[in-house]
Amino acid sequence: MTISPTLKNDRLEVVDALRGFALMAIVLLHSMEHYNLFHTPEWQPHWLDTLDSYITDTVWFFLAGKAYATFSLLFGFSFYIQMRNARRLGHDFRLRFAWRLLLLAGFAQLHALFYNGDILLFYAVCGLILIPASSWSNRTVLIVAGVLLLQPIDWIHMIISHFDPTYIDTNSRFAQFAASAEQVAAHGNLWQTLANNITTGQLYSNFWQVEAGRICQTPGLFLLGMWLGRKELFVRSDRSVRFWQRTLMAALVVFGPLYLLRELVSPQLTDTTWISHWGIAVGLPINFVMMAILVSMFILCWFGSQDGRGFRWQKVSVNFGRMSLTNYITQSIIGVTLFYNFGLGLYRYCGGTLSMLIGIAIITVLVTWNRLWLSTHRQGPLEYVWKRLTWLHTI
Repeated sequence: MTISPTLKNDRLEVVDALRGFALMAIVLLHSMEHYNLFHTPEWQPHWLDTLDSYITDTVWFFLAGKAYATFSLLFGFSFYIQMRNARRLGHDFRLRFAWRLLLLAGFAQLHALFYNGDILLFYAVCGLILIPASSWSNRTVLIVAGVLLLQPIDWIHMIISHFDPTYIDTNSRFAQFAASAEQVAAHGNLWQTLANNITTGQLYSNFWQVEAGRICQTPGLFLLGMWLGRKELFVRSDRSVRFWQRTLMAALVVFGPLYLLRELVSPQLTDTTWISHWGIAVGLPINFVMMAILVSMFILCWFGSQDGRGFRWQKVSVNFGRMSLTNYITQSIIGVTLFYNFGLGLYRYCGGTLSMLIGIAIITVLVTWNRLWLSTHRQGPLEYVWKRLTWLHTI
């Protein structure tokens, strides 16, 4: 049976739904981490500790790193949509996009005041690669994305260490900033927390992202998202369905050997540099493959629904994705107020299970608010501000 391509609006809905689910997963992960305030409560009974362990391991296996990767992939896709729409109107969007990234860096400062795990500033810097890449061929985009996703920096460190035993890199420069940020979050008042977050917290967040391999992974995912947009693979058609089916099958085949490679080799390592970088060099490609499985399944379910416009359980996240910037910053403000010392200090009392339930409650509140807001507005409040400032000289 031949599938008729869906309309432009459907394409945006499946992307919004996928972005929304990725952001919901990020909220759950942040909540279970107490927003970078890592602490295991001592009051819990043994059965709750055991339940916490199972729940945390399960959530981390399926979502940790995969939600971020999905969110990054769709950032690149969004750039393609903006570039395509501008070209249709006869405009060159590249300088405008650079200005848009600068605005995103401004939003990052607002977010970083409250949460020392901000990704927006990192996105604003990594997003610059999309400007020259917009004129690259599809083949070049795929090659560069592929090289970046293989984590070349970590392999370079390990190769140097192999040939020079005196070379040592612990890949942990972020740790000194992490310790300071965690102490203030656990014991500081509001003003101490804000001051520390906007200074030490930003060093913590961005050093960690570089050392965790995201300095290569993030621009690689941006490029791949742009390529998916060019190939119209979020539009429902026979070709796109085949692509996602093949992606799912390939990812399932590759995942097992990659996972075993990491688990079997890691215990055998003795070199400090290899121990520090091996988990990233192999771990992030594993996360990428797992993300490909989850994204493919989500999209195939969406395309395979009765009308090709998604199942009801998928549509729940459409509004959440439409208001992703607003939701991302809002959930952090809510979360740190609940968990940090200046607020309710719940980090002292909540293990993995209770923290997950709090994350679900935050999502529920935001989903309800999103539905009410979008019933009378076309986009979220921060999305509106971002758009108006992006086109400041043309309105």
